[in-house]
Amino acid sequence: MATKRTTGKKTTSLARKWSQAVTDGTERAASRAMLHAVGFSRADFRKSQIGIASTWSQVTPCNMHIDRLARQSAQGVAAAGGKPVIFNTITISDGISMGTQGMRYSLVSREIIADSIEAVAGCEAFDGLVAIGGCDKNMPGCLIAMARLDRPAVFVYGGTIKPGCHHGKPVDIVSVFEAVGQKARGEITDKELQQIEGCAIPGAGSCGGMYTANTMASAIEALGMSLTNSGAQNAISAAKTRDCREAGRAVMNLIRRGIRPSDILTRGAFLNAIALVMAMGGSTNAVLHLLAIAHAANVKLALDDFTRVAARTPMLADLKPSGRHVMSDLVAIGGTAPLMKMLVEEGLMDGGLLTVTGQTLKENLRGIRPYPKGQAIIRPLSDPIKPTGHLVILRGNLAPEGAVAKISGHEGLRFQGRAVTFESEEAALAAILKGTVKKGHVVVIRNEGPVGGPGMREMLSPTSAIMGRGLGQDVALITDGRFSGGSHGFVVGHISPEAAIGGPIAWVKNGDPISIDAETRRIDLGISAAEFKKRQAKWKAPAPKETRGALAKYARQVGSASFGAVTD
Repeated sequence: MATKRTTGKKTTSLARKWSQAVTDGTERAASRAMLHAVGFSRADFRKSQIGIASTWSQVTPCNMHIDRLARQSAQGVAAAGGKPVIFNTITISDGISMGTQGMRYSLVSREIIADSIEAVAGCEAFDGLVAIGGCDKNMPGCLIAMARLDRPAVFVYGGTIKPGCHHGKPVDIVSVFEAVGQKARGEITDKELQQIEGCAIPGAGSCGGMYTANTMASAIEALGMSLTNSGAQNAISAAKTRDCREAGRAVMNLIRRGIRPSDILTRGAFLNAIALVMAMGGSTNAVLHLLAIAHAANVKLALDDFTRVAARTPMLADLKPSGRHVMSDLVAIGGTAPLMKMLVEEGLMDGGLLTVTGQTLKENLRGIRPYPKGQAIIRPLSDPIKPTGHLVILRGNLAPEGAVAKISGHEGLRFQGRAVTFESEEAALAAILKGTVKKGHVVVIRNEGPVGGPGMREMLSPTSAIMGRGLGQDVALITDGRFSGGSHGFVVGHISPEAAIGGPIAWVKNGDPISIDAETRRIDLGISAAEFKKRQAKWKAPAPKETRGALAKYARQVGSASFGAVTD
């Protein structure tokens, strides 16, 4: 640690590489005066300053407890000789805004979170960071900021929620969305729907299946940016409290050893993250977010990398939404660490890569025991749920830049049907609930992409309504928008180019034949080349839906979903 005085000539200690700019020297007296007011002692000016980025908010149960976790991380920093400074950034609630116009802000919030953490850490000259995230966009937002800043940093996942219970069976947020479809079908009453909604979310923590939050928490652990099993702990638990304290100590160790995110976020680390996502049956959003984090880290990563990793990585986790179990069940048998150890031993993940512990992934996993015998959550490599990864990158005349399908094995590998088109999520949902959507239809939801939304909403309400109406095996849904990690069925999202900028999905007509083939990785509109060109020539760009504010700025700056929908 630096021990030089804070007056006179500035120090050059690596421990205070950035903070010395605001604390050292006679000319920084005013800065020190301000810091005295927020609790700094004179001795603190000789310590590494660690920003604790908290995503606490009452907006969502995913983040309602993170203020307490931030204080635990601050204690860990202080115990290791650093000076913690807690600051907040925003969160929004995907679950609450789902199916509304407010959901357009969801993906936008990823950029706001990244920008705000970068702005605070850069302005206040923190020497290191601990960031604690809960809801879906918090996590990639935090990692994007860490990659940009490239200062010693550790990510902490706020933890998973425990399931609710209805009639002796576990329920969660997706149970509620699907219950809406069941109500429309006449399977349940208003009273039962109210009972399900009243018990599905019993407390703090992120949505409990292998949805986007748990997917990204697992992926970040595989990247090496979280401590072992941080991605698989209950939100309210002694383990999560310890995780937060240890993260505070870990960032101080990184500072002492001069280890930065650029040392950890290598191309190999991203391939590890993709492998774990494939093995766990994770959300399609992982494609979007890992591409964006890699972009921020100046690492070359492309859609084809997901195809290559999927080809060699079996799907092993029987987790919701396509499976039976929730994340807290996996926590109870050891979390993600035994699975990662299995994948490392089989050569499906690279165990030689550096992590935030200062050790390699293989070293971190050395003492991890295998899952208990008889457990049914993680299948053995010899008996996978699916022999290859469930996230399939499709291309074809309908998606020349690519699209992402989630094929877990229950939906089949091919679908052929006739298009029924909608210009918004709301219009599609109304038609599904009304019964307009029938067996053999391919529901096409367009103008929901990054530019067209703007904001690339998640289509959880329509996909859940399809499942709730019992059409999961008989109807496909394609969109230039996204899917929640809770979506399942024969669904294809991220179709690029999107409709708003002239992608082929813009000129699909009702009744057009559409074929989707997960084996050949094709998605095609079955019309002649001449008709295709005719429709393309007639297309005109729609007027922007927003002309001012955050959504308008986002629409002007955002790139294609096939490259992560990044804004810089």
